[in-house]
Amino acid sequence: MTVAVLPDPVRPLLEDRLPEWVEPLWWSDPENLVELAPAAEIGWFDLHLKPPVLRSVQLARGLRWLNTSYAGVDWLPLADLEGRGVKLTCGSGLTTTQVSEFAVMTMLAFAKDYRAVVRAQDGHDWLSVPPGIRDLSGSRALVLGYGAIGHAIGRALEGLGVEVVPVRSKAGEGALGPGDWRGELDGFDWIVLALPGTGDTVGLIGAAELAAMKPEAVLVNFARADIIDQPALIDALRERRIAGAILDTVDPEPLPRDHPFWSLENAHVTMHLSGIPTPASQQRAADRFLRNCARFRGGTGLEAEVDLQRGY
Repeated sequence: MTVAVLPDPVRPLLEDRLPEWVEPLWWSDPENLVELAPAAEIGWFDLHLKPPVLRSVQLARGLRWLNTSYAGVDWLPLADLEGRGVKLTCGSGLTTTQVSEFAVMTMLAFAKDYRAVVRAQDGHDWLSVPPGIRDLSGSRALVLGYGAIGHAIGRALEGLGVEVVPVRSKAGEGALGPGDWRGELDGFDWIVLALPGTGDTVGLIGAAELAAMKPEAVLVNFARADIIDQPALIDALRERRIAGAILDTVDPEPLPRDHPFWSLENAHVTMHLSGIPTPASQQRAADRFLRNCARFRGGTGLEAEVDLQRGY
């Protein structure tokens, strides 16, 4: 038997479907996870609160496969996992639909200033003109990070009449290369970040990149918070050097109540809600885990297995 320490919320989706060789131990809270972790050969330790997860990975010395529903894994001890021979699978692709829908929703809400519409309804105030007059149709979007989520956002935007230009490993027809996009920033209305978090992406959007954007540009981040130099962005927003920012991820999370992002009218903070599991994405996660159980047993490659050196 192989001991798998698994989260109780997915128990209804897994319990009757687990293979006979898996002995499940179900954890219900952070303390319970840390208590059960040393027994894990297979682990699924997902928590928004990261210290108990990291402690559990440290304690699980017999761990052979760690699964997570998070797409980004840069917060995990990747070098340690590689040194221990632990396989890691991530949530790549599980939340593609919901994140892309959320991203496009926020861009539409920004363009039409839907916040003002909601405030008017709350105040019983009948507006005579629309508060937002930007159109997505006819605008241009640069998408950095053209994996599953970036590609899905791009497809949805194209359906709304947006010209989408991805950044790929090599420049080609309709795409910019990694060394080309900075010089083209002033040509885009939307700069959409959907990159995996790695050491190379930290501070990718800093003061120089913000200065290169046109005043009408909106920075849209559905990637890692540390991709953006936040103090530089706050200055740019405060001085209206760009039109705005849509930020699903920020640092720290949750934001302190006195953080400038809360009070800047042109900062739209969506509280990392886009990737919170939905019933559909939880079902996809459970189904993938079961497929990977068969692959793990058979010694074949796992779906969504992370390259521990590259970090994604």
